[in-house]
Amino acid sequence: MEDLLDPFKNPVTFAAPFFILSIVIELAALRWLDPDENAEAARGYELKDARTSILMGLGSVFFLTLFKIATFFGFVAVSVYLAPWHLPTGTWWYWVLLMLTLDLAFYVHHRFVHRVRIGWAAHQAHHSSEYFNFGTALRQKWNPWTEALFWLPLPLLGFAPWTLYVAFGFNLIYQFFTHTETIGKMWRPIEFVMNTPSHHRVHHGSDAIYLDKNYAGIFIIWDRMFGSFQAEIHTPTYGLTKPVNTYNLLKLQYGDYAQMVRDVRGASRFRDKLGYVLGPPGWQPSR
Repeated sequence: MEDLLDPFKNPVTFAAPFFILSIVIELAALRWLDPDENAEAARGYELKDARTSILMGLGSVFFLTLFKIATFFGFVAVSVYLAPWHLPTGTWWYWVLLMLTLDLAFYVHHRFVHRVRIGWAAHQAHHSSEYFNFGTALRQKWNPWTEALFWLPLPLLGFAPWTLYVAFGFNLIYQFFTHTETIGKMWRPIEFVMNTPSHHRVHHGSDAIYLDKNYAGIFIIWDRMFGSFQAEIHTPTYGLTKPVNTYNLLKLQYGDYAQMVRDVRGASRFRDKLGYVLGPPGWQPSR
C-alpha cells in the first residue's frame, strides 16, 4: 500500500510536466502557427473553461487516490484467495498482456458509462466542455467507483493487483495526447490499430452520427471489433447534447446525480424508477 500511494512510483507523476508543456505548445501552435487555418481551433482554449478543467483534474487526483485505497484490498483478496494462478510480473509478455487486457476492460467500462445512466451521471463531466484540447483531457470525473467492477476479473485472471494501477497510469497518459485538434489523421496503419486524436474527436462529438462511438482507450481495434467505430468525417460539435452552461464544479460533477434522484422520486412505478437509473441517458418511461 505504501508503494501504491507513493507519487514517485506513479507514472502519471512523471508525465505531469509533459502535460503542462504540451498545453503550452498547443496554445502556441493555435495562436501563432498558420492562424488563418486554425481560426476555428483557436477558440479551443477559453480561460474559464480551461481553469475548470484543471480544477477538475486536481480533484480527480484526490478521488483516484481514494479509489486505489478502497479497491486495493479487495483486489488483493481476489488474487490471494480466488485466482487459480498468478502470472509472472517479471516477464515482458506479462506487461503486454496486461496493457491489452486492461485496455479491453477500459473499453467495456467506457461503453457502460455511456449507455447506463448511473454510469453516465459520473462520466458526463468529462464531456461537458465545448472545447477540445489538452486542457480538456484534465477534465476528469470525481466518481470512478464503477471501474472497480470492470477491473475485478483482472486479479482473478492472475494479474498482480499493484500492476493494474501502474498499467492504468500509462493508459491515462496515452489518452491525454488524444485530446487535441492540432493533429490531423495519422498514418493509416496507426489509425487502424491505435486510438488517435481523430478517433477521439469523434468520441467527444455531440453530433448524432458521432454519439456513443470510439470508446477506446489506447487501441481502437476494440471499437472495430464490437461495432462502435466511427471515422471522423467532419469537425465535431463538442460537448453534451444538452449543454450544462455552468462552470460550477459541484454541478458539473454531481448535477446529473441530483437530476436522476429527482426523476426516480417522481416516478410512480418501480420499473420506471429502475429505468431512470439503469436505462440509457435520456430514457423516458413508456406511456
